[in-house]
Amino acid sequence: MPEKKRQTIMLVDDNQANLNIGKTMLKGSFEVYALPSAERLFKFLETVTPDLILLDIAMPGMNGFDVMRILKADARYTDIPVIFVTSKSEEMNELEGLELGAVDYVTKPFSAAILLKRIENHLLIQKQKAELKRLNDNLIGMVKEQTSQILGLHSSIISIVADLVEFRDVMTGGHVSRTQKYMELLIGRLVEDGVYSEEVLLWENMDYIIPSTQLHDLGKIFISDAILNKPGKLSAEEFDTMKTHAAKGVEAIRRMAAKGENQLFLQYAEIIAGTHHEKWDGSGYPFGLKGLEIPLLGRLMAIADVYDALTSARPYKEPFSAEKSAGIIIDGSAAHFDPVLVEIFRNIQDEFAVIAQENREDA
Repeated sequence: MPEKKRQTIMLVDDNQANLNIGKTMLKGSFEVYALPSAERLFKFLETVTPDLILLDIAMPGMNGFDVMRILKADARYTDIPVIFVTSKSEEMNELEGLELGAVDYVTKPFSAAILLKRIENHLLIQKQKAELKRLNDNLIGMVKEQTSQILGLHSSIISIVADLVEFRDVMTGGHVSRTQKYMELLIGRLVEDGVYSEEVLLWENMDYIIPSTQLHDLGKIFISDAILNKPGKLSAEEFDTMKTHAAKGVEAIRRMAAKGENQLFLQYAEIIAGTHHEKWDGSGYPFGLKGLEIPLLGRLMAIADVYDALTSARPYKEPFSAEKSAGIIIDGSAAHFDPVLVEIFRNIQDEFAVIAQENREDA
């Protein structure tokens, strides 16, 4: 059986006699580096990481407190336990050392048995802390992995449902994927600029929001093919029927939620499906919400949805240019769209144009 590696102690003291005594006491149990100054300590720390440091306070040049401040400020050394060893026993010295992060404080002259026991106790505590950290890191890793798997599963299911909607609505190929990219742009800039930060803080998990946008037109499943794929403009009656897709989408998502699916995914999806046709001035549908009554996700999706409709071909129109489409969005500020979000869109309209162009080329 290989010999168990001994733990390493660095003993720092400017008095050579103290170094000799300390090394004699410890060498039977530990690998000991007896160092006469702070400078020598930092020299050795470049190549050796000890399990514990015994540190004198009263040293010429850099004293123990100075050393401690440097150790705790450096990520490489901050977790190394430090025990102060000094002939001083004043309460203020002890307090200062402990406040700087020392794990213990022993005075000279000291008993070999007591010093060894204190070192053993602190090394045991350090070992237990390391083990707890390892277990915690493993647990966090497992949770992240399971969350990622669940997120991927739900995202896949949502994508399949969204594909079914697009399969029926042959007039809007690629609409779901493009609007998803537009929403990602808008939300990213929103967070970066700190806009509507109080409402953004209410979003429990940002990872669920973007995939949820895929269900914004779920209600179109319930619209007849004759209306959904009519090769021309809809009549007023047909348009009224088409408008019911928002409310029908909400109903469908609520039924999915009742089956025990991921509630957070579906909460976001319901908001987006139900409010992306609302207008800032209150003239939208299905609820006739106005201004800030419209949830932020609905106000964002309104811009993404309309921009994609403008830049896409329809039986009754050719695709508008990115410039013309952006102009329509900007002109709709404070009427159709939230004026604050329109300003965000104005600043990233070129990135919208790139997405529109790339998807037209791929079509």
